[in-house]
Amino acid sequence: MNAPHDLAAWPVLKPRPLPAAMLEALKARFADRCSTAKAVREQHGRDESPFDVPPPEAVVFAESNEDVAAVVALASQHGVPVIPFGVGSSLEGHLLAVQGGVSIDLSRMNQVLRVNAEDQTVTVQAGVTRMQLNREIKDTGLFFPIDPGADATLGGMTATRASGTNAVRYGTMRENVLGLTVVTAEGRIIKTGTRARKSSAGYDLTRLFVGSEGTLGVMTEITLRLYPIPESITAAVCSFPSIDAAVQTTIQIIQLGVPIARVELLDANTVRAVNAHDKLTLREAPMLLMEFHGSPASTAEQAQTVQEIAHDFGGQAFEWASTPEERTRLWTARHHAYFAALQMKPGCRSVTTDTCVPISRLAECINATVAEADEAGLPYFLVGHVGDGNFHMGYLIDPAKPEERETAERLNAQLVARALALEGTCTGEHGIGLHKQGFLVNEAGEDALDLMRAIKRALAPRAILHPGNIFSL
Repeated sequence: MNAPHDLAAWPVLKPRPLPAAMLEALKARFADRCSTAKAVREQHGRDESPFDVPPPEAVVFAESNEDVAAVVALASQHGVPVIPFGVGSSLEGHLLAVQGGVSIDLSRMNQVLRVNAEDQTVTVQAGVTRMQLNREIKDTGLFFPIDPGADATLGGMTATRASGTNAVRYGTMRENVLGLTVVTAEGRIIKTGTRARKSSAGYDLTRLFVGSEGTLGVMTEITLRLYPIPESITAAVCSFPSIDAAVQTTIQIIQLGVPIARVELLDANTVRAVNAHDKLTLREAPMLLMEFHGSPASTAEQAQTVQEIAHDFGGQAFEWASTPEERTRLWTARHHAYFAALQMKPGCRSVTTDTCVPISRLAECINATVAEADEAGLPYFLVGHVGDGNFHMGYLIDPAKPEERETAERLNAQLVARALALEGTCTGEHGIGLHKQGFLVNEAGEDALDLMRAIKRALAPRAILHPGNIFSL
């Protein structure tokens, strides 16, 4: 059973007052970089989830590791929660101050600290966004491929173990983070990992923090893998008579070992929305948006193979986008899909969810999910990084109609239950946050959750690091 979506009923919603002595200490150290203004607090108390929660009691704009350590040390002394904040693009309530406390805004920690082009690594502060990083390293002939859609901070992407459109070829943040600088729950600054590509030295603390969603430490610096910019990049779109045909095409592509870099599924609702939002003329039918990386010969061969597979499943209107401008236009439209979909129902909120299943079970999972959504009659959109079995559903609801929220949550619960029955996961890349805590119990089991709680208690015994996120203690 999922966690309740009425947060007023949650046992974790117990705000801890911010002691006057701590606020005075924050003001003394940070001056105008510590704000209690309502507008600033509300900005840091809202993400892209459908939850409405009181904002944090204060916001501190950190500019260094030492700044973060000072805030966390004070919070530990006074027993006050701290919540790291990037750009607010999370979808599952990760940033919400369900127990009050201080939001640490890391957006000013936005320096690319060190580029080692020969080793294909880079070290950045947590507030650097993925698009900023690629702009700053473009002259090296390298790029960072992890692309979750939103221009998220690399700290936030590390915290949620993000992946995105390129994951089928380049992996997720888990495979691409080499080392971290982390502020612990006591305010100490530690380093994990190195720039070496492998290590057998002790516990793998880097992997422990990646995906911890701010509950074990505040990540302030990240060392990442980089990749050579491909000699040739070709994109293509292809429309299909049904979602099933598009998914079966994807399964064949993966099972035949075609080294495709990106393969994104958009349902007809999403294509219709991005056409209106981005002034495009794509055929309003289920569509695959694909990209091929390599040499000119290899990308041409990959594309030809994929075109033949698509034809076998009724693929139509196979169109190429080989210039950077054409590719950018298509992928920009894809990245705008979430906000384009919101315009399908003015004034709506989106109950957004994702799951990931073994590629062989993807068609079964998506077909049943779409059938349930159609029967419920609630507007929705579907996008998916289907090359690795991951897809996203957004159910569009009127926030003034509780019955629509109930329908969306029921559909979400049915989708996740199906994914777990197919040996998948309740979230491929969004993370747990607040929205999927009950599903984590179903997936991992109480014994595994007890082990997670033991790790959290060991690393953060005062429970100040984003309490209420992922699970309740």
